[in-house]
Amino acid sequence: MTASRRPAPAGTRVAVALGSNLGDREGHVAWALQQLGALVDDLESSAPEDTAPLDVPAPQPTYLNSVAVGWTRLGRREFFDRLTALERARGRTGKGTRGPRTLDLDLILFGDEVETSADLTVPHPRFRDRAFVLGPLARLVPDWRDPVTGLTMAELWDARRPSGPA
Repeated sequence: MTASRRPAPAGTRVAVALGSNLGDREGHVAWALQQLGALVDDLESSAPEDTAPLDVPAPQPTYLNSVAVGWTRLGRREFFDRLTALERARGRTGKGTRGPRTLDLDLILFGDEVETSADLTVPHPRFRDRAFVLGPLARLVPDWRDPVTGLTMAELWDARRPSGPA
C-alpha cells in the first residue's frame, strides 16, 4: 500500500522573514506569526534566533529573527500591503531606513514571481546573503527553487557553507 500525497494548498507559496530589535522582541514576532496565520494557509515557521544587525549605519540592538512559509490566496501586491500594515500596527514607521524597528516583515519569495519596483523587489534582493533567512528556508522548504538563480534553497545554502572537515 502506498502512502497518499497531500495536495498542495490553493494559492501561491510565500516566504516571509520576521525580525524585531526594539521592545518586546519575542512578543512582536509571536504576534506577527499569529497575524500571518490569517493570511497564510499551512503556515510553518523557524525557531526565532538572535542575530547581529547587518548593513546598518549605527549600532543597534540584536535582532530576533524567524522565517515563515505557507500558501496565500492574496495577490503579491495585496500580500505586501498587508505585511506593511502589520508592521505599522506594531509601531513601525518608515520602510528602508535600516534603523531599529519593533517589527520588520520582508517578503522574501512569492511563488516563482519576480518583480522590481520602487517599493518591492521579489525575490528579496539580499536573502541569499543572509544566513538567518537562507538557513531556515533550506530547512523548511529545501526543494523550493529561487526563480532568479534556478537553485533550490538547499543548493543555495550548501553553496554558501565552507567545504572540508568540520
